[in-house]
Amino acid sequence: MAVFVYAENINGIYKKAAFEAVSYAKAIAAKTGDSVTAISINPTDSSDLLYKYGADKVINVKDAGLKNFSSKAYAEAIAQVFDGNIIVFPHTTDASSVAPMLAIQKNYSLITNAIEVPESTSPFQVKRRAFSGKGFMHAKADAVGVIVTVSQNAYGIKENQASGSEEVKELSIANEDTKVINHEQSSGKLDLKEAEVVVSAGRGLKGPENWGMIEDLANVLGAATACSKPVSDIGWRPHTEHVGQTGKAISPNLYIAVGISGAIQHLAGVNSSKTIVVINNDAEAPFFKSADYGVVGDAFQIIPALTEKIKALKGA
Repeated sequence: MAVFVYAENINGIYKKAAFEAVSYAKAIAAKTGDSVTAISINPTDSSDLLYKYGADKVINVKDAGLKNFSSKAYAEAIAQVFDGNIIVFPHTTDASSVAPMLAIQKNYSLITNAIEVPESTSPFQVKRRAFSGKGFMHAKADAVGVIVTVSQNAYGIKENQASGSEEVKELSIANEDTKVINHEQSSGKLDLKEAEVVVSAGRGLKGPENWGMIEDLANVLGAATACSKPVSDIGWRPHTEHVGQTGKAISPNLYIAVGISGAIQHLAGVNSSKTIVVINNDAEAPFFKSADYGVVGDAFQIIPALTEKIKALKGA
């Protein structure tokens, strides 16, 4: 028996979330004494990248009809090649919509946002995030099989080289539910959900013309940029950068919030960050209650000085 894992790719290219999911599946397999089989749909990247993190076998699904993403069609494709009792998904936007579809098809339990290796595999029990990241719970699967999504940046990427083998499966899945009218993709920027460091800002920056200092700090830190909902709503920043309850939920190692008050809706999307740094000139800003480190002061003085200090340290 194998522990399966869905190795998500974007336009054929594996991303960090896929490697983390494979690493997590390998940890489960170490507890069960099983091998790891990765499933990917129309990849162009080499399977060697998955072997590096512990995949003993890679099943590459080839289906021209799945060029455009559809959670229902992808679930049907995975169901045709998945014959185990455990399958791991990364907790990305797309994968998290496929997992419940597959759970319904297989009549398996679904546990989302796992953050640790399961405490037991029979029955399957694991710690997961709950209440929009504000709490934790220990979820137990009652069905014969389980589908688990692993929270991004929670387990990490761990090299565990396997010899690996590859199998190609030619499928023909009807994908009539999805019609792509237009496809826009940002380039040259870090994926916000995969970034280990995120620099975010709110209305405290007073206008879009001041975002240069946020981007400068992000560049020197190798970070992604984000924003609060009001900022994206008024058009200062693109909606793809909005983090929060109605935007993207992220789990970076470091989240720097500049000029953001910290409404509960925003906190719901960033509470899973390992370390939160808040910079605000309002000492009563609610965000300080959730911060690991807080700086009360003028962001227009602090951010440029911080950026220059980091540049100097990197050049030393």
